[in-house]
Amino acid sequence: MVCVSPALAKDKAKLRMSTPASATDQRCIALAKVFGPAVADFAVYEPHYNASLIAQGSELESIASGDLEMSITSAQELATFFPEFSIFATGYVHQDAAHQVRVFNDPLMAPFKQKVEKELGVKLLTVMYLGRRHVNLRMPKSELTVMKPEDLAGVNLRMPGSDAWQFLGKALGANPTPMAFTEVYTALQTASVDGQDNPLPTVVDAKFYEVTKQIVLTSHLVDLNYIAFSKAVWDELTPQQQTELQAAADAAAESSRKNQLQKEEELVSFLRQQGLEIYTPDLKAFREQVQAQYVGSKFAASWPKGVLEKINALGN
Repeated sequence: MVCVSPALAKDKAKLRMSTPASATDQRCIALAKVFGPAVADFAVYEPHYNASLIAQGSELESIASGDLEMSITSAQELATFFPEFSIFATGYVHQDAAHQVRVFNDPLMAPFKQKVEKELGVKLLTVMYLGRRHVNLRMPKSELTVMKPEDLAGVNLRMPGSDAWQFLGKALGANPTPMAFTEVYTALQTASVDGQDNPLPTVVDAKFYEVTKQIVLTSHLVDLNYIAFSKAVWDELTPQQQTELQAAADAAAESSRKNQLQKEEELVSFLRQQGLEIYTPDLKAFREQVQAQYVGSKFAASWPKGVLEKINALGN
């Protein structure tokens, strides 16, 4: 019979992580392989996938109430509590994965982080790269080459149906068409729409490459997640443990970021092998037009003054 010292068991914090993502998700793999082992001396990392512990969308509230220690959360979800977080879920705010990291670590993020800690009891440890959304069209490049927003004039681009997504579609220069995701393949096949926007993994998974001819690497939304951690649990750790846990979270995020970027590169090669033309447009022209559309709109009303300019200054 193996006896575990109550003192040793008590000394180790139990870190339950709940997410709607699967165990094969790059973020989950990195947390299990990098974060968990790195904190094993003082904590037990216990992941729960597919929303099996906490219902999707309830994770932050569960951390706040002490029913959960950590989760992976989005800027969109945080914006339901703090509308100013919508800036981090907006077209062309983040330029790439490295820019996300610079923004998260910059002093401009301090008021955002502090508000989440004070009002929700949630500490945002680090930022994780989720992927880039691009424009995917059924017409070959010989018929339509998209280098600037005006080139998308009259293009019926399927976008998700919410007001925010439709606004982004118009800001890109296209004619956004709301449509259920399950209908997109047939709509492209029958030319009911001219294109759709999604990250490359979705283009492959949904086999949109079978009914399209080109991908314009607009990177109009560089999506992210944050590792959300209980402030109450954090405060119970020693300064050394806090340092080690923060380093573990950063290392996991970096591992996930590298793997996701590599996967995107591999998918570019795969899609070219399928016959698709893939190219980068004038991103500066797109960024300037899209941001101009947001400034003064209802979507930007909650953004703190000067933050967009500070984010842009951290770009390439």
